[in-house]
Amino acid sequence: MKQIQHSPKNSRLRAMALIGLALGLLLLLSMASPVFSCNEQEKASLLQFLAGLSQDNGLAASWRDDTNCCEWDGITCSRDGAIVEVSLAFRGLGGYISPSLGDLTNLQSLNLSYNSFIGSLPSELLASGSIVVLDVSFNHLSRVLQPEESNSSVPNYIPLQVLDISSNLFTGEFPSLVWEKTSNLVILNASSNNFQGLIPSSFCMSSLSFAVLDLTHNNFSGSIPASLGKCSALRVLKVGHNSLTGPLTDELFNASSLEYLSFPSNGLHGVLDGARIINLRNISYLDLGDNLLIGKIPDSIGQLKRLKELRLYRNHMSGELPSALSNCTNLETIDLKYNKLSGELTKFNFSNMINLRKLDLLRNSFTGTIPESIYSCRNLTALRLSWNNLHGQLSPRIGELKSLAFLSICFNKFTNITNALQILKNSSTLTTLIIGHNFKGEAMPEDETIAGFQNLEFLSIPGCSLSGRIPLWISKLKKLKVLKLQENQLSGALPAWIKNLESLSYLDLSENRLTGGIPAAIVDMKMLKTGMTESHVDTLFELRVYTGSLRQYRIPSAFPKVLNLANNKLTGTIPKEIGRLKSLAELDLSFNYLSGEIPQQLCSLSNLQALDLSNNYLTDEIPLALNKLSFLAEFNVSNNDLEGLIPTGGQFDTFNDSSFEGNPKLHTRANHVYGLAEASSVPILSREQAERRVTFVSGFCAFFGVGLLYDQLVLSKFYG
Repeated sequence: MKQIQHSPKNSRLRAMALIGLALGLLLLLSMASPVFSCNEQEKASLLQFLAGLSQDNGLAASWRDDTNCCEWDGITCSRDGAIVEVSLAFRGLGGYISPSLGDLTNLQSLNLSYNSFIGSLPSELLASGSIVVLDVSFNHLSRVLQPEESNSSVPNYIPLQVLDISSNLFTGEFPSLVWEKTSNLVILNASSNNFQGLIPSSFCMSSLSFAVLDLTHNNFSGSIPASLGKCSALRVLKVGHNSLTGPLTDELFNASSLEYLSFPSNGLHGVLDGARIINLRNISYLDLGDNLLIGKIPDSIGQLKRLKELRLYRNHMSGELPSALSNCTNLETIDLKYNKLSGELTKFNFSNMINLRKLDLLRNSFTGTIPESIYSCRNLTALRLSWNNLHGQLSPRIGELKSLAFLSICFNKFTNITNALQILKNSSTLTTLIIGHNFKGEAMPEDETIAGFQNLEFLSIPGCSLSGRIPLWISKLKKLKVLKLQENQLSGALPAWIKNLESLSYLDLSENRLTGGIPAAIVDMKMLKTGMTESHVDTLFELRVYTGSLRQYRIPSAFPKVLNLANNKLTGTIPKEIGRLKSLAELDLSFNYLSGEIPQQLCSLSNLQALDLSNNYLTDEIPLALNKLSFLAEFNVSNNDLEGLIPTGGQFDTFNDSSFEGNPKLHTRANHVYGLAEASSVPILSREQAERRVTFVSGFCAFFGVGLLYDQLVLSKFYG
């Protein structure tokens, strides 16, 4: 082996570097080491705080009365022994915050965030004469946030610069007394509480440096205070998810220092004033989504050269995309979903928007084809054009989008599915593909040359009336986790290779023409047998899935585990081995030709939340042990040939008669018979009617997530 030669010059450099590092460490240690012991009175204040904890998570082992408190965990002292910082975030502490911390007259920074403190925030801390940074976020603090003393007892000078009380349980009106005397306040975060009433107008009254205000996720009402427009240093204003009403006040646009303006999910109305919006020349993030705004997107928005994110989703805005918007070349996100925008999409020129990463135009009325200019957006990672009136074929140029991870074009009038899949198969970054409710009446391409999609996790092609079989190329999608092919005309047997999709945990093949029995391979699906109750899709995505009228899944990055084979022509018995699918959340085998008994092994599906076996030819009794399934929220065995007693207890006490109707031999202990005479509200359907009946309508589309610093996409299930 060749030895590495070290030159004398390199050796000297390394030696000098080590000496420098050692000296630096010594300097840091000398600076950090207290010269004097802490003040006994301040130690007593800390011990009083410790005594008020219901759980200290081992803190008492460090905080001992016979030791120097400047050496305690979370304590920093100045060189003369005064306590200047208490930092106890993420310590697993619980109990009340003692007012004794207010006796630390030199304390500059107090961080108690991410613990389990309860009760109120002591007024001694809010009105402290020394604290500059106060962070009690992510606790369980409650009650009214208001100094208990009179106005005269609050110091005329409060040095507080940063106050974070977010993610607690504070209630009542937001106090204004303290803000009038905090002449140095720079950052105030009171988001995710239960404050109500009007937003105080006293912000910026005394602090000319006030820069960040976050009041999102509260219950504030009334209009936007005009005084906020006088905050000359205000850079971030977030008041989304409240109950504000009225128009966007003209004065608000006078705050030309604003870089981040966010008012989503309120009741704001009126138009977006183009003459006023140009005053926000420093704005980089503008979110007015989920309000009641009307009118057109003003042309003057193109003058906001620093704009990176534009979110006007869920309003009533109309008209075409203003051509001037293309001048905002720094835009990374355009979210205009759920509006009334229209016009030929090809009229808008995307060529200069080279920084665009997310474009969401879901649920508008755009017409024409996908603009060729959009393929100049080489950084595009997410494109959603679903629920418009677009037509034509996909262009081969979509392959130029080398970063594209998410594509949804469902509910349009696109044609030639074979061409679309051939073009997209080589998109190595693509993880989510949603193209359903297009390609009407075409054939499902079975050509193995379509093989590709090596990173695809989510494939949705429902509602196309595609003929043919479940194609073999899907068997090569080793990372596939969600497969939705419902509402087509696919025929043939369920392929045995389905078990080879080791990551697959959500399979919906309902409303097709599949025949044969349920293959044993189904019960060997690896991800349906694991203990995990959700399947996590790429962490870039937040998934919101609705799979039933009573159940909603809102688990970030996760899907419930579902097997839906309803409305086909499946025959034979329900395999007993299906009891191995321990993590299954929903099983729907309704509207088939299944016979035999309900397997006792279904009672082993402890995570099951929905079970539908209705409209088959099942016989014998309902297994009594099904009442042990404590999460079962929906149950339907109507229109079979079941007999005997209906189980009682557990969730069975919550199911109504419609779950059992159409089984003449079924009865309760009170001898109520669920026969034909009882089933007028739920008629037995003929097999021809059953094949046409929609039992799991699911036009599945996706929508992007919202929020500062979030780079996530959101998928949603819509019912047509």
